[in-house]
Amino acid sequence: MYQKGYKIPVIENLGATLDQFDAIDFSDNEIRKLDGFPLLRRLKTLLMNNNRICRIGESLEQALPSLTELILTNNNIAELGELDPLATIKSLTYLSILRNPVTNKKHYRLYVIHKVPQVRVLDFQKVKLKERQEAEKMFKGKRGAQLAKDIARRTKTFNPGAGLPTDKKKTGPSPGDVEAIKTAIANATTLAEVERLKGLLQAGQIPGRERKSGPSEDAEEEMEEDPVPNGS
Repeated sequence: MYQKGYKIPVIENLGATLDQFDAIDFSDNEIRKLDGFPLLRRLKTLLMNNNRICRIGESLEQALPSLTELILTNNNIAELGELDPLATIKSLTYLSILRNPVTNKKHYRLYVIHKVPQVRVLDFQKVKLKERQEAEKMFKGKRGAQLAKDIARRTKTFNPGAGLPTDKKKTGPSPGDVEAIKTAIANATTLAEVERLKGLLQAGQIPGRERKSGPSEDAEEEMEEDPVPNGS
């Protein structure tokens, strides 16, 4: 279902779709908060890139129990604590938060891995076992709990309307592009290959539409042991 580029400010009236879609594209709109969904058991892929999203609603798992892919590239999420509601979406395995202010926060990637452990591909990079271990070490015990508490406290003082950019002209991946991205990442066997794919994505190229390069010499750094499933 395509709702792309209509300057939509809020998500509403999706009950009229009668839960017929596996994927919904809300990219290139004016949406500020990720909420307003009725119960959509079938929905697996949600494209929200190039909006103004700065908040994520609570209890999304009740409305979207099958959601596996969420693309939030190029939005306005600024604080790590704003990502906490994603933790309850147990089916979520693919997540992109690229080009949001929050990605510049210290320990951003480790925090997301800790808070949303079901995610297996974050910002088009596979989550490695080593990263999971580092995240567990960082946020365990009293010190880790205090760090998480400090992050949540900063979030409560965040003003969602502050400093929002007025122009959103970057385009994000289409549903077909997402499939190509997933295929390329699933076929990657080394960290170097995944990094190469990330570079192609940031340059506006879609993996799977270019000739695959030979094996990398950096094979000693392996991905997490479980393969990433291909397809929604």
